[in-house]
Amino acid sequence: MNLETMQGVTLAIAGARETDEVLDRIARGVASCPNVALTRIWLIRSEDSDRGPRRWLQLAASAGNLWSERDDATRLDGCFSRFEIGERKIGRVAASGEGVLIPVLGDDAGWIADPAWASAEGIAAFAAQPLIARGEILGVIGLFDRLPISDDDFTWLRTFADHAAVSISTARAFQELETLRARLERDNAYLREEATRAEGPMLGRSPVLEELRRKIALVAPTEASVLIQGESGTGKELVAREIHEASRRRERPLVKVNCGAIPPDLFESEFFGHRQGAFTGATRDRIGRFELADGGTLFLDEVGEIPLAQQAKLLRVLQEGTFEPVGDETTRRVDVRVIAATNRDLASEVEAGRFRADLYYRLGVFPVLLPPLRHRDGDVIRLAEHFVADAARRLGVPRPEIPPAQRARLERYRWPGNVRELEHVVERAVILARGGALAFPDLEERGAATELPPAEGTPAVASYADLRDLERALVRSALEAAGGKISGADGAAARLGLPPSTLASKLQKLGLRD
Repeated sequence: MNLETMQGVTLAIAGARETDEVLDRIARGVASCPNVALTRIWLIRSEDSDRGPRRWLQLAASAGNLWSERDDATRLDGCFSRFEIGERKIGRVAASGEGVLIPVLGDDAGWIADPAWASAEGIAAFAAQPLIARGEILGVIGLFDRLPISDDDFTWLRTFADHAAVSISTARAFQELETLRARLERDNAYLREEATRAEGPMLGRSPVLEELRRKIALVAPTEASVLIQGESGTGKELVAREIHEASRRRERPLVKVNCGAIPPDLFESEFFGHRQGAFTGATRDRIGRFELADGGTLFLDEVGEIPLAQQAKLLRVLQEGTFEPVGDETTRRVDVRVIAATNRDLASEVEAGRFRADLYYRLGVFPVLLPPLRHRDGDVIRLAEHFVADAARRLGVPRPEIPPAQRARLERYRWPGNVRELEHVVERAVILARGGALAFPDLEERGAATELPPAEGTPAVASYADLRDLERALVRSALEAAGGKISGADGAAARLGLPPSTLASKLQKLGLRD
């Protein structure tokens, strides 16, 4: 080996900052020495599996001066790109931390895996040294030489390997700092964006809302997945925020994904990220939502809209906590708590074959049912007054009063759009009031068009038990109107807008059929 060449390589790698650049400079530098045919660097990789942690050696850099035009010295795949720790001489170097020297190949020809290749390339000797930094074995550097390797050369390779290992370790530290800096920037940007649209706390003191708060207090400190179900506009994102803020993950972001707004062909990129050039339009690397939520909470809004073909990919990361970005073979591991929300009946979707049962059970460890606004006794006026004050502040107008007659009108309306509809109605009324009293003249007309008349004998609703009774009464009423017939155009299922199989299941659950 050439001493001056190796000294120059040592200085060159000391100035590199990226791990790939350091590895490339090491391999090319050693390969530039006279008579070196091939230099390779294997680094130790690890992953968690069902059988526990696994470690192996993976080829990370390669360079050389091969005689065969068919062989590419820089290839990182193919034969001998991976060794188990302790396997063959390379693996034993990693296991023991001791170097291996075959000064003259003829003295130990049996060790080489491909004698024909060694003969064709004129290989005369082999040496390998562990890459050790701060007491940790990072990998192995090996070289194939066309001349015998002396003990002095082997000693110099040991010294060089120590310098190289320190440079690799330093580059990794720089990359970790850069990754942390980039992550903090992403988190701050996301949190700033979310802060501009974050909702306030849940308002109201109705019995059903107090029951909801009790459930939130129970599940928030746990790591259980939560499935929030309820009509549109009931505040599912607000409940997700309450759970997150009361959890141990509150110092990390709550990241929202609107599953219904993701095109099927962009699902993997949105959730798992992608590398530059992975597909047309991927002009830069992109971090996915799972990685952005690492350590925090991921809120999957409208989870029932995820196409069936994509649900298996979501299930895998929920079960294993691992994924690969599009265009990247590196497996990433994340620690994410998932809160999902939907206005669909996912149980019915499962029965209809539109939603995976295993994903449904994985998401619904702790189901939470949000009550519609019409079942939150007394909360309509409390919310309306809050929205009046908020709208007046944002619009820069005096806060108007809600006259008693208009209060009664607000309470009579059925609010099919729930809290979101109430907020919009109030803001429109504040704009039209021009500083005077508020009025809601169109509510009764809108209510007549949107409110569904209750079935005869339907009980009043004040609790979740009452909701069950209401469902039972509606189903019984539909059965009676259909003469006990379930399926068909005039059957009870069609009257209720349900698949016949779903209605049959409900009859069992409600105790209306044996």
